[in-house]
Amino acid sequence: MLPFDTLLALTAYAFVMTITPGPNNVLLLSSGLNFGLRRTGWHLAGILCGTLLMIGGVGAGLSPLFEQASGLQTFLKLAGSVYMLWLARQLWQVDTLHAAEVARPIRFGEAALFQAINPKVWLMAITVNAAFVPPGEHYAEHLAIAALIFAVTAIPCITLWAASGAALRVWIENPLALRRINRLMAILAATTVVLFWL
Repeated sequence: MLPFDTLLALTAYAFVMTITPGPNNVLLLSSGLNFGLRRTGWHLAGILCGTLLMIGGVGAGLSPLFEQASGLQTFLKLAGSVYMLWLARQLWQVDTLHAAEVARPIRFGEAALFQAINPKVWLMAITVNAAFVPPGEHYAEHLAIAALIFAVTAIPCITLWAASGAALRVWIENPLALRRINRLMAILAATTVVLFWL
């Protein structure tokens, strides 16, 4: 079992990293707005599973590979940038709730795979492993506990973003207001590309 102070610090870290804006939360806010909370559920689940796989993957030894393979880093940054810009373009074009209903939310697999090219998730996965999972004979057990604590903390945080978008949906009946909000979300999604290159 991890020491109580480590669990507390990990919970605080997970809360801060999952409640603050980033590529996932901008997309969840937009998905909640355009599709509602229920249709955003698979997107939420994909983010959670993808993030947990990243934490486990880094714990299993992916971190040194990622740090040494500069070509891989560049590829992931480029892929993430292209994907976010494509999503921003999609958001820019949605101007009515009907158009959003015809479109589809991000699928489970897409959301899970996106975590591998999301720099904020790489930072979280590396930090969780380096700062909160002590090496030793109980490493796998400690890693599993850390991942569980991270998941339990992340679920309400990321759900809040999707629920906030869904709450906005109730208030927005004017197509012009929806267009403006979607375009703001598109600009925010495109702006998060900068995070990939820092």
